[in-house]
Amino acid sequence: MKKLFGAMLITLMSFQLSLAQDKINWLTFEEAAAKANESPKMVFVDVYTDWCGWCKKMDKDTFSDPKVIEYINTNFYAVKMNAESTKKTFQFKGKEYTEATMARAMRVTSYPNFIIMDAAMENITQLPGYRLPDPFLEGLSGLVGKFSK
Repeated sequence: MKKLFGAMLITLMSFQLSLAQDKINWLTFEEAAAKANESPKMVFVDVYTDWCGWCKKMDKDTFSDPKVIEYINTNFYAVKMNAESTKKTFQFKGKEYTEATMARAMRVTSYPNFIIMDAAMENITQLPGYRLPDPFLEGLSGLVGKFSK
């Protein structure tokens, strides 16, 4: 009976872990900044617009890939930022921003665009354009290897 209970418990825990990794844990910019301050980790910012077809394709093809989901959730605080949104403001490094003004401050001029920041919330690089899962992971892992800790 104990073995059966143990097997059921392990199966249930495995199922819960698989559910936890079925999507990227997207945060707001201010949530990621707070988390990076508490527990340093690199920040991945997906800068998109509502009208961008390639942005939607990234969501459908790349950000739904299980390997991409696991890699981003493990190595980054992930942010989804609409480059045209002026709906709400937030404070960052003593200045007030909207998502639109933050995208301009980061010098984003094309979509989709991915900003990689270090744990101190300093921009490392931009990765513009649509990317398939495997090349996308290769690029991210090279940056993580070079800039983490």
